[in-house]
Amino acid sequence: MADLLKVKDLHVSVEDTEILKGINMEIGAGETHVLLGPNGAGKSTLGFTLMGNPAYKVTKGDIIFDGESLLKKRVDERARAGLFLSFQSPYEVPGISLDSFLRNAIRQSTGKPLKYHQYKTDLKEAMEILHMDESYLERDLNVGFSGGEKKKTEILQMLMLRPKLAILDETDSGLDVDAVRTVSEGVEAYQKNRDGALLIITHSTRILDSLTVDRTHIIVKGAIVKTGDASLVDEVNENGFAKYIGK
Repeated sequence: MADLLKVKDLHVSVEDTEILKGINMEIGAGETHVLLGPNGAGKSTLGFTLMGNPAYKVTKGDIIFDGESLLKKRVDERARAGLFLSFQSPYEVPGISLDSFLRNAIRQSTGKPLKYHQYKTDLKEAMEILHMDESYLERDLNVGFSGGEKKKTEILQMLMLRPKLAILDETDSGLDVDAVRTVSEGVEAYQKNRDGALLIITHSTRILDSLTVDRTHIIVKGAIVKTGDASLVDEVNENGFAKYIGK
């Protein structure tokens, strides 16, 4: 399987402090990779860097996505190329309804007029998966939403936009058991039906219970210290990160 994403010797600094120290990673189309690590290890930094947040400066290395370097591409260009990032704390956007946001996001990502009937059909299916009432569509984006509602809205965007690679940054953070289960159903639907790749960034593993994981990476102090298959998730659940922190 051809690599969709290649991260090559990636070094990243924030305000002159080096956070990522030579990250190498390859993700194939349709694969699910998990990035685990203790707090402060650099997990979110990698996600923000892949998406092009200007606060994160690449000082060495490259990011190749779908055959092209991303280093000179803006955030919107990366999104149109097929990248998606789900935030730990989704932003509230007063004055823009969820429905308006979704329709505009789809038009911007495809560069084509919206096929309204297909949009409504896909939207109904995605909202049913996430157990979301249609009344959410008229509410301002994330305004007054609970933590679980915000995370479901993020996954709804992912299902509707159908990115080539979705980066989920601590999507299960702060969610109760029922909300994690619902969000996991949405991620599972994306994995099974959309043929998209996933990079799931987390320090917990609850969201992984219903997913097929191809590769697992452990990051400590800005460097990947171990890569393995799905069994590595079980090892971390049982033993934590202690054996890797000293490396």
